[in-house]
Amino acid sequence: MGATQAGEGHVGEATPAQSGFVARRPLDLPRDERPRERLARLGAGALASRELVSVLLGTGARGTSVLGLADELLGSGLHALASRSLPELERTRGLGRAKASRLLAALELGARLASDPGGSSRALDSPEAVGRYLLPRYASRPVETFGLLALDARNRLRREVVVSVGCLTASLVHPREVFQEAVVSRAAALVLFHNHPSGDPEPSVEDLALTRRLVAAGSLMGIEVLDHVVLGAGRFVSLKERGIV
Repeated sequence: MGATQAGEGHVGEATPAQSGFVARRPLDLPRDERPRERLARLGAGALASRELVSVLLGTGARGTSVLGLADELLGSGLHALASRSLPELERTRGLGRAKASRLLAALELGARLASDPGGSSRALDSPEAVGRYLLPRYASRPVETFGLLALDARNRLRREVVVSVGCLTASLVHPREVFQEAVVSRAAALVLFHNHPSGDPEPSVEDLALTRRLVAAGSLMGIEVLDHVVLGAGRFVSLKERGIV
């Protein structure tokens, strides 16, 4: 089966205007056309994104059906929705902490599934493999997040750790914190990563300086830093490929 594009529903699904129930409540629809009933009968893959979001939300807001609220949340697409923080979502009329939390949890599970090794130990032995693994997990995060992948001697993933979550322009990272996690994980080598919320993965001067500092610290610790991957909107930059590592 072919994959659909992010932000789109199932192949061949009707648009909200075509479907005829933009402003209607699920209870106003024939029973077999309600999102939950369609999911039970046809499977989740048959539902449009707005229907899936409506199932997660459960209810709408005063004057707005749950499908209308789903349309509002998806107005800029799934990637934009996934990049919103909990406080941002809570400010949306009709959400609140519980609904916003459910929505973010579901989006995070989807991102993890996209990069899950399927129960086997994943070998991250190239920048491309690392990028494929990390992009769905971290590229759309609204704040800069710095972390590490702790690898064994065969470059298989042992542990994934978020070390620091900073503001939109910088993360404060100390070698002590990075290599403490590496030692706890019994890592033979590390791959460092962080995202640029701007969507542009081009490394900054600070990124390069931090990378050199951590590579030097790894040499002293006997734990090799194999790469530092900077994540952007759908693409990444490997500092190994740039000759920095």
